[in-house]
Amino acid sequence: MNNTLEYNYDVVVVGAGHAGCEAALCVARLGYKTIIFTVSIESIAMMPCNPNIGGTSKGHLVREIDALGGQMGINIDKTFIQSRMLNKSKGPAVHSLRAQADKKNYSYQMRKTLENTCGLDIKQAEISSIITEDNQIKGVRTTSGTIYYAKAVILCTGVYLKAKCISGSDISYTGPNGLSAANSLSQSLIDNGIEIRRFKTGTPARVDKRTIDFSKMNEQKGDETITPFSFTNKEEDIKREQISCWLTYTNERTHDIIKNNIDRSPLYSGVIEGTGPRYCPSIEDKVMRFSDKNRHQVFIEPEGEYTNEMYVGGMSTSLPEDVQYSMYRSVPGLENVHIVRNGYAIEYDCINPLQLKQSLEFKHISGLFAAGQINGSSGYEEAAAQGLMAGINSVMYIRGDKPVIIDRSQGYMGVLIDDLVTKGTNEPYRMMTSRAEYRLLLRQDNADQRLTPTGYKLGLIDEERYRAYLNKMDMIREEHNRIKEVHISPSKEVNDILESYNTTPITTGISLEELIRRPELSYKKTAPFDKKRKILDDDITEQVENMIKYEGYIARQIRQVEQYRKMERKLIPEDIDYNSIGNLRLEAVQKLNQVRPVSIGQASRISGVSPADVTVLLVYVKSLQKEDKNI
Repeated sequence: MNNTLEYNYDVVVVGAGHAGCEAALCVARLGYKTIIFTVSIESIAMMPCNPNIGGTSKGHLVREIDALGGQMGINIDKTFIQSRMLNKSKGPAVHSLRAQADKKNYSYQMRKTLENTCGLDIKQAEISSIITEDNQIKGVRTTSGTIYYAKAVILCTGVYLKAKCISGSDISYTGPNGLSAANSLSQSLIDNGIEIRRFKTGTPARVDKRTIDFSKMNEQKGDETITPFSFTNKEEDIKREQISCWLTYTNERTHDIIKNNIDRSPLYSGVIEGTGPRYCPSIEDKVMRFSDKNRHQVFIEPEGEYTNEMYVGGMSTSLPEDVQYSMYRSVPGLENVHIVRNGYAIEYDCINPLQLKQSLEFKHISGLFAAGQINGSSGYEEAAAQGLMAGINSVMYIRGDKPVIIDRSQGYMGVLIDDLVTKGTNEPYRMMTSRAEYRLLLRQDNADQRLTPTGYKLGLIDEERYRAYLNKMDMIREEHNRIKEVHISPSKEVNDILESYNTTPITTGISLEELIRRPELSYKKTAPFDKKRKILDDDITEQVENMIKYEGYIARQIRQVEQYRKMERKLIPEDIDYNSIGNLRLEAVQKLNQVRPVSIGQASRISGVSPADVTVLLVYVKSLQKEDKNI
């Protein structure tokens, strides 16, 4: 007698971190029966490392997730304890919103959202294997033997696959925060022909606020004007009293302690085998790699509103506990600090993302998708963006529709996914503004303009929100057109104001648009000249000002995008035989066979494929098209 329990779902999501939550919510909201698995219900949307959402380039991702109809922006607006807009002294392309989160509340609110979403079930269980048949996903099996059949499966396993936490010589075979590791699924993936690799990341110690001397640190307060992450919110909806963060620095004594104990570092002794992140290195890595620097920034950040735990940002480490105490206590303000949780490194299994299509579906297993750190990325925001897109495309797969691809000219999430599936990564991938070629078009302030129509078309943006978006767009257009028609005549009053802003007085009439374009002036500063100006929301006036100030640059970037899209439209046949194309270099043939690009544009971004190879490929594809026309 077979006592195996069996269940049927449309989509199974494995893992309830930031990727899994977005994937499951998306699928359920689109009307498909969904189940999400987690090793612990308490770990839903857990923030095992830094206690913040957003930051440079990551803030762009959060606003794009929100613009498409995802949850992360809404959730951090509910649970933030400090909000700051980064890079305000620079241009709008690199402005990035960052919010400190109450970790427990963030997790609680996301869990509450999942629990109250129609068609979405939550299950605490470990998945031991995927079930496939003829290179097609059929479902998953838990360690207890229960089978969950599904039309699509999304792997969002985070850092849990064969996870190993390391602090000095202390090694525990667990996931973050002592949670159970997922030790069975990796072998099942390997058995199904999926290439696995080993990555590493780390986290700093958490310390007791009562043992910190803040008088020796620089206070970092939140912004007086709060910018919401979600386009559904306005400042008055979320404004609250904020909690300060603090800035201090390491010093030469700190660095000497690290250097004198570097032989005890698992990172340098060979205990850690996984590849770590280049752009978020441990403090021992910073000290050894940047020996010319005599200090590094250390951010002391609250873990929540109702806890004394403080996160020591910038000092991630896997050094032994005694070295951690010596090292942290050498930092001004931390001389008597008590460590609540030691810093540690974590190793985990992940996949080579070159095995994925642009839809995040595996190339050789239909209906199996992957999102988040299993794809070799790092960061909550990168994971959430992938989770949302994997959720969308799992639904497209079930429907038999074409996948939804956000390209590099449409969003940072497009850059993120394209980088992973086209270029691959040999270390944990982190999103950065420098990776986006069209970043002046991909500002965080216009994410709704770029993606909300797509979210509405998919059914993730409701009618009310879409009408509000259309109304906002009308107001932006009307105000931009109105300003073009406003002309300012020279007068003593006008020139006195201009001189007060250190800009050149006018001697002839000038349009208000030309004045706003001046570097010293802004939309707000020109208000005295504009007697018929209406009171508009800041998000509208910000758009108008950016359109005016950067009009020439934006026009140039739009032309670049047109060229980019022209190459993306040059499709490559799925069954193309790269080995038969003469004049292609051997490396190019190998890389093209591995990635299987869908377009000439994607082929041109593959590492190891030269411009000459692209030209050869383009000529060959054109010759195939001519043959097809002659048949």
